[in-house]
Amino acid sequence: MPVICAPEDFHVEDLYVDLRPTFDVSLYLKCEGFNFAGSIKLKAAASMIAEAEARGELTADSVIIESSSGNLGVALSMIAADKGYRFLCVTDTRCNFVTRQLMEAMGAQVHVVDEPHPTIGFLGARLDLVRELCAADDRYVWLNQHANPSNWMAHYRTTAPSIAKAFPELDVLFVGAGTTGTLMGCARYFRDQGLPVTVVAVDSVGSVTFGGPAGPRMIPGLGAGVRPQILDESYVDDVVHVPEIEAVRGVHRLAAAGFLFGGSTGTVISGAVDWLGRHRAGEPVTAVAISPDLGERYLDSLYKPGWIADVYGDQTLAPQRAEHTP
Repeated sequence: MPVICAPEDFHVEDLYVDLRPTFDVSLYLKCEGFNFAGSIKLKAAASMIAEAEARGELTADSVIIESSSGNLGVALSMIAADKGYRFLCVTDTRCNFVTRQLMEAMGAQVHVVDEPHPTIGFLGARLDLVRELCAADDRYVWLNQHANPSNWMAHYRTTAPSIAKAFPELDVLFVGAGTTGTLMGCARYFRDQGLPVTVVAVDSVGSVTFGGPAGPRMIPGLGAGVRPQILDESYVDDVVHVPEIEAVRGVHRLAAAGFLFGGSTGTVISGAVDWLGRHRAGEPVTAVAISPDLGERYLDSLYKPGWIADVYGDQTLAPQRAEHTP
């Protein structure tokens, strides 16, 4: 029976969903949303704050500042509340309203950027504001998840070893690419351990992370308008780009089976099913995909028919409706 004093001390590491009954493919989904922050970002948040503390950067006067589309902001809000730090999250209009409420409920200040940078989008505008605030006030401590090695080290120490232990015969690992912290931590671990695992990055269409053209993206989490500094493509074996409409269809297919996951999970699963169908069809394979969070925070977007119709069109979910009609 776990008994904890700090909310960041609890995380479910060994829960997997077998997706064969839902997607008819040999694929296991590692569920990272069962902790008090509700996402895999708790690991990166705890790692980056611990490293900042070890360097002596955080004092009683410090204000932690970070650019986040939502989940890291919630995790940092939780840890800051536990440790007595002030925290400012710089996000943008794509951040779910309930996510902003969660951060504010734990005492964080949330600044919403409502105008994207003309060439590098909302992320570029958020990063510009963070740099401006840090230059004007030395109390701000910017963790900078896009460049901070403590981000990927968190997954090198925890996520990847737990997958290796659960699946010693692992063939393929699918990891969504946002800041690329999870991707880099896992890819580096399997490479360093000499394990023959094919690591496939799953990105959103419209993301520039792997050199693709920038485009509009409405689902927070995966993808980026600015290439993350911690990314080293030499550790990545392949990349799949998934249109957001397929991510929406993916999460609704899961919801029809009773599993409510977030948009990044829909992206990763859609990319994994596509890749396995093209590269491993009919072959025995052990494959794992990583699910960053659950779906409750997306009820006003991904699971709201009006929002889906406005953004992606009335027929977006027609195949799902037809497939699951008794």
